Amino acid sequence: MLPKVQSPESRRMITLEVRRTARETPSFLTVTLGGSGMEHLLPTGFDQAVRLFFPRAGQAGLTMPTLSSEAWMAQVLLLPKSRRPWVRNYTIRRVRPELDELDIEFALHGDTRACSWALGARPGDPAGIFDMGLTYLPPADAAGQLLVADESAVPAVLAILEGAPASLVAEVFLEVPETADIREDVEAPEGVRVHWLARDGSDGPPGRLALDAVKAATLPSGRSYTWAAGESGLVTGVRRHLVRDRGVPRSDIAFHGYWRHGRSSPG
Repeated sequence: MLPKVQSPESRRMITLEVRRTARETPSFLTVTLGGSGMEHLLPTGFDQAVRLFFPRAGQAGLTMPTLSSEAWMAQVLLLPKSRRPWVRNYTIRRVRPELDELDIEFALHGDTRACSWALGARPGDPAGIFDMGLTYLPPADAAGQLLVADESAVPAVLAILEGAPASLVAEVFLEVPETADIREDVEAPEGVRVHWLARDGSDGPPGRLALDAVKAATLPSGRSYTWAAGESGLVTGVRRHLVRDRGVPRSDIAFHGYWRHGRSSPG
């Protein structure tokens, strides 16, 4: 089963509201959004990314862009700060169309605006989304896969695994802040091996444990597909290792730097 792709022309700005929140582990929080606007979202599964719009502190409500093309960025920037929303990129964790709701899971790392909003979110608070499509696009002839993430991309990998075909063969490396963040109930095909790596206050930048584990791993033979996301040093390190040390073609590697250690934090 290959990912579904929604055409850019069919995407719309969608205004929703918070329905509830749930703490998954010490470092992860799920915010459930819902509303009638969900009828305009086509769930495509896997790592479906959205722009998440949420109010700034002190704003009475949420001002959403009215444009659904990339021109919405300029529209937001032209708003006065008293009305301009915050905008961040997140992956949809789960969608329940029958209930008109979706989940977005936040990695609570650092004092960021998105994390502060998520921690303070209450039922009825406004939020909005704009579908940005998929980055996980494995070729049909890939014999195996390698998925690598730090905490900022763990929700995306879990969504990928839950939507994966039963035939998937993959090695998965997930780095999290502490042992208590490890999920014991991951839904994945039998051919998937999930390796959890907890920093637990260890020295070194985020992503180092996952990168070292990939370097030491026995990976699937034959043509493979790699999807790596998270701290920029992690994803560029994975790509460099695969290309230089294992001879993997660059075209078979998708890598996405969500944040940079020392400059910003996930969330």
